[in-house]
Amino acid sequence: MAARRTLVLGGARSGKSAYAEDLLSADAPVRYAATARRRDDDGEWTGRIAAHRARRPPAWVTVEEPDLVTLLAGTGPGDAPLLVDDLVTWLTAVLDDAGAWGCPEVPPAVGAQVSALVDAVAGCTGRVVLVSAEVGLGVIPATRAGRLFRDELGLVNAALARVCDEVLLLVAGLPVRLK
Repeated sequence: MAARRTLVLGGARSGKSAYAEDLLSADAPVRYAATARRRDDDGEWTGRIAAHRARRPPAWVTVEEPDLVTLLAGTGPGDAPLLVDDLVTWLTAVLDDAGAWGCPEVPPAVGAQVSALVDAVAGCTGRVVLVSAEVGLGVIPATRAGRLFRDELGLVNAALARVCDEVLLLVAGLPVRLK
């Protein structure tokens, strides 16, 4: 039986997004939830977003800055698959919106958003592919913000891995099946 909920993890430039895209048909409709927020003051970031857009097949519909919980709740067996790329930029927005970077403790709103996302993935009855970075394999970040982000993303990834049917880790462009 094919996996219904797939989590694709990997490091920077590991090929995780392209691999996740290849799990879905280029000839059929797919809803592509692009979580990155645009930043007009960052040309390099704008270029990365454009490169991701350019490689999407024409049959795919992009939803920018999506409400993931709502999209997941509306994804059933007869609907177009949902590809979420990626949870790093989604979590960054959650931390930004909660003002977490300057707080001594993680604001409760962050945990609430993460719980809602995990519950939505667990309850999703259609095909969903989630992309996230694996940041726990590197050095300990030198800044509080870096440690906060690494720790919170690790918690998100672990929680999603528990509710996904399939978990893959991309290492040097090669998939390793974890679950």
